Amino acid sequence: MGERRDRIIVVGAGAAGLMAARELARAGRHVTVLEARERCGGRIHPLAEGVFGYRAEAGAEFIHGEAPVTYRLLAEAGLSAQPIEGARWHVANGRFSDEDPADRQMDRLHDVLARLDQDLTITTLLERHFSGAEFAALRESVLGMVQGYDAADPDRASVFALRDEWMGGERGPQTRIVGGYGALVDCLAAECRARGVTFAFQSVVTAIESEGDGAKVRCADGRAHSGDVVILTVPLPLVQTIALPTAMQGQVAATADIGFGNVIKLLLRFERRWWMAANEHDLSDTLFVLSDAAVPVWWTQHPSDHAVLTGWLSGPPTSAYAALDDPALIDMGVAALADIFAKPVGDLRTELVAASATNWARDPFARGAYSYATLDTRRAQDVLTKGAAGPVLISGEALYRGRDMGTVEAALASGQQTARRILSQ
Repeated sequence: MGERRDRIIVVGAGAAGLMAARELARAGRHVTVLEARERCGGRIHPLAEGVFGYRAEAGAEFIHGEAPVTYRLLAEAGLSAQPIEGARWHVANGRFSDEDPADRQMDRLHDVLARLDQDLTITTLLERHFSGAEFAALRESVLGMVQGYDAADPDRASVFALRDEWMGGERGPQTRIVGGYGALVDCLAAECRARGVTFAFQSVVTAIESEGDGAKVRCADGRAHSGDVVILTVPLPLVQTIALPTAMQGQVAATADIGFGNVIKLLLRFERRWWMAANEHDLSDTLFVLSDAAVPVWWTQHPSDHAVLTGWLSGPPTSAYAALDDPALIDMGVAALADIFAKPVGDLRTELVAASATNWARDPFARGAYSYATLDTRRAQDVLTKGAAGPVLISGEALYRGRDMGTVEAALASGQQTARRILSQ
């Protein structure tokens, strides 16, 4: 057991940072949280309730799978989660179908995945085993999952990691928090404050230096903070923007071996749920609409009656729209909906009440959405966690080794684990 490390600095007030701060404050440690933004939450970003009629999410929205840490926090906070339900529609050539055209070949995909004994990228998997014209729908479906759900580059994404995600057994339902992730962030931040955690907002960290047995954190505005331990919870692309101790250069280099994908998320509020009567099918219970439009994934707030459609474009395709500002992204979204539902663009614009666009790659304190596993990620995670006894620890969703890497659950679990590591020393 080493000397107690009492003064803790947490860099980042996202899910991982708040969770680490809470656990350490509960144990009586003196915690300071430095946050570059003017708010807590990081890539959890609730929007004003008055704009969309509820606390819409510009960032994380769903709870994926079992998520034990998340559900324990909800129970502690007296919050609840609602299972998402509704129909999933696939649109091709203007025709709606509730059947995935790739479903009949999924057994073949799973057979191939189960037999693999060496990891490879998704692109290599498809080229080796599913290159024929008869597998066109399967290739499109797999690429849609990899880029759409994982925000991953198929040229880099690990098949083994995605095999665990796709074939790892019962995951539990997908749910939404009643009141949104913002309600959970509010509860975590409130408990931190109640336990004496100090928050310093608009604190853009530029350097972390070794100082005796601890570390000094320097900010862009000239402020400096000293502590026994620093927990760095910023998104992976930002690790390389901070001057870290020379001994950590191997860890900095390792961040390049963990994938980090982007998301463009659109929220469009209309006067009414016009899509319910926009096709020959009954779309009243629609949850997801999947297509090959410029914005390929849309979802509703079903079973609530909010007249809001959320558009989702993720992975490498987002780079084509890097130069578009928010109004141009919103225009792109409206045009995509007009294409999918065969509606005049002008009619949809007339019914549009409010809109929001978030390109996470353009956010200076995120530079993307979330991480995914490459062929080198597990080794990189080992490197990133090797400094467990040093004054600077790296934490966050990119360090999570479970099958839901890149989620809020991953961030919460990593922050909790990092805090416990400190408390055990």
